[in-house]
Amino acid sequence: FGSRFRARASHPRRSSDTHLSSRPPTDSMSGVTVDDACVEKYNQIKMKKDLRFITFKIEDKKKIVVDVEGEKALTLDDFKAALPDDQPRYALMDLDYMTEDGREQSKLCFVFWSPDDKTSVKDRMLYASSKDAIKKK
Repeated sequence: FGSRFRARASHPRRSSDTHLSSRPPTDSMSGVTVDDACVEKYNQIKMKKDLRFITFKIEDKKKIVVDVEGEKALTLDDFKAALPDDQPRYALMDLDYMTEDGREQSKLCFVFWSPDDKTSVKDRMLYASSKDAIKKK
């Protein structure tokens, strides 16, 4: 295979690549930021395992905030019922399941909910372009 598959070096920055912006730094292409409470709830569901799910929404097209918390006793059906029919949402769900060899396991799953037939293209684009912000934070 030789040099044909070597990693390419990144190009040096040009002076035109760096510019000052009056906007606060964000982790998404849309300019949407993530509220610190989202990180706290992520740590709570991951470490304490006392919630079944958390949903997040974009508020005022500027910030991702906690929307709904579902206590541990709730089910997958309760999670589905917590998702709105006409608006996108992000969610974390602590999903319990049984392995093929009979062991109980749980996985923390990230869900991007977007009911395409009932939301605007603008909302779908906003949520799609902001998804990386919440996943990185």
